[in-house]
Amino acid sequence: MEHPSRTRTITSQFDFATTLLRLHQTLQSHGVTIFADIDQRAAAQQAGTTLRPTQLILFGNPRGGTPAMQANPHAAVELPLRAVVWEDEQGTTHIDYQDAAGVLAAEYGLPQDHVAALAVLEPLLQGVAGLR
Repeated sequence: MEHPSRTRTITSQFDFATTLLRLHQTLQSHGVTIFADIDQRAAAQQAGTTLRPTQLILFGNPRGGTPAMQANPHAAVELPLRAVVWEDEQGTTHIDYQDAAGVLAAEYGLPQDHVAALAVLEPLLQGVAGLR
């Protein structure tokens, strides 16, 4: 499956439910606020259709994102951070996310010190997936 270059995928070592639980626990243990947890599969079922297990999590920490939005108000469209936990047809679970630090630096012209706090996303999600 193709996806934009700004979207990254990590394959989890765990099943869907465990990966989702680990994501919640990891975010909470790092003092990150979970703003929304959207069960996209349930929404599809309510609309009378089907979707593989897919859940969108919106999260962040104002200390990390606010400097980017102060420097460039347009950066707010990229924040809060988000990750999608989804299961493929073979039952393998994946975590999709965007490289927010890279996007904000490259596309919004923000200096590294304004996006450095957001660069922790990849290693954090690798830990969730059991790769660290």
